[in-house]
Amino acid sequence: MQAATMQDEAIGHASTIPLMRAQLPDADALLPYLRRIDAARWYTNFGPLANELEQRLATQLDPGDSPAVVSLSSGTAALELALGAMQLPSGAQVLLPALTFVATATAVIRVGHMPLIADVAAGNWLLTPEIARRIATSRRIDAVMPVATFGLAQDITAWDRFVEDTGIPVLIDAAGAFGNQQAARRCHVAFSLHATKALAAGEGGFVVTRDRAMAARIRTLSNFGIDLEHGSQVFFPGGNGKLSEYHAAVALASLDQWPDIERSRRALQARYLRQLQRSCPGVVLQEQAVGGVYPILVVALPSGVHAREIQQELAARGIQTRQWYCPTLDRHPAFASFGAEPLPVAHSLSERLLGLPFYLDITTAQIRRVCESLAVVLAEAAGTIRPTSSHPAGTCHP
Repeated sequence: MQAATMQDEAIGHASTIPLMRAQLPDADALLPYLRRIDAARWYTNFGPLANELEQRLATQLDPGDSPAVVSLSSGTAALELALGAMQLPSGAQVLLPALTFVATATAVIRVGHMPLIADVAAGNWLLTPEIARRIATSRRIDAVMPVATFGLAQDITAWDRFVEDTGIPVLIDAAGAFGNQQAARRCHVAFSLHATKALAAGEGGFVVTRDRAMAARIRTLSNFGIDLEHGSQVFFPGGNGKLSEYHAAVALASLDQWPDIERSRRALQARYLRQLQRSCPGVVLQEQAVGGVYPILVVALPSGVHAREIQQELAARGIQTRQWYCPTLDRHPAFASFGAEPLPVAHSLSERLLGLPFYLDITTAQIRRVCESLAVVLAEAAGTIRPTSSHPAGTCHP
């Protein structure tokens, strides 16, 4: 580690620090599972590796009372098929946050429903049960799809209580929150296994639910809607959302490594936050649980600072960044007509959110370079902006 850090010190300022570097199991870790595929000659359609993956995920999420898990071809397929299996009325109105990846909204539209775009809470940047309850007093809501934004887990106890109190079903989009988001009692939860997630299979996803009948409907919909228990008839049209055995093999190998992944990501998060606090205390962080397992690191810049300008300055210094989930959903032409309420918090965040380089093999020297460069750029920006909050832009320092 010391040698790697010294090497990075020597070449760091002459090289680009990428935003992300996916890290999946190597060929040696996959080989036992690939040999099982060769022996079985079963490549897709609910194969033995996919079944094993579902069982292991269920145990991982709740060892004492394993929920039903349905593996699927992507996180987006998990959202679409879960929405279809919820048997909502045609054209149902589904409440979701403005601050999310576009797939959250496209999944709603593709199954024939209408998104209702809501604001998020200022501290944790989430659509919360409190926001949903407020909107439900003035708008018809047929379902809610809160998002575990940037990997921060949704409060399942509060959402289960929301379902009990209102009768409105909830599907949590926890695409990047494996390791943080638990299974719920009354809500359904969808995860992604994309290469950029903490638990990765390259592509894939799964739905976790306590409703066994719904799990069966999701599985049927993932196989074109073919109901194998009733003469292979199609009662509700579905699609091809099955997880292949090869992707299941990668996911199983990732699960084998999960204890190490958890430790490494927790250590990385802690190391990064310490450097941010030293170099640039003026940036605002999401109110995340301590010790979480996060796939990305996003900060909110001080009020009055536009992330796009800072992003350009950092790019000139060889540091890749990204404005995750920006613009907000309502500012995409495809979703502009679906606003449920004014969105002051989401709009403010969308101008200031910046994703920093974050991956398992980033070095301490690279982290320091990112944070110190951000501090310098913000200090330079302070000469052209007027601070408007308790976090003035000029408080950052290298």
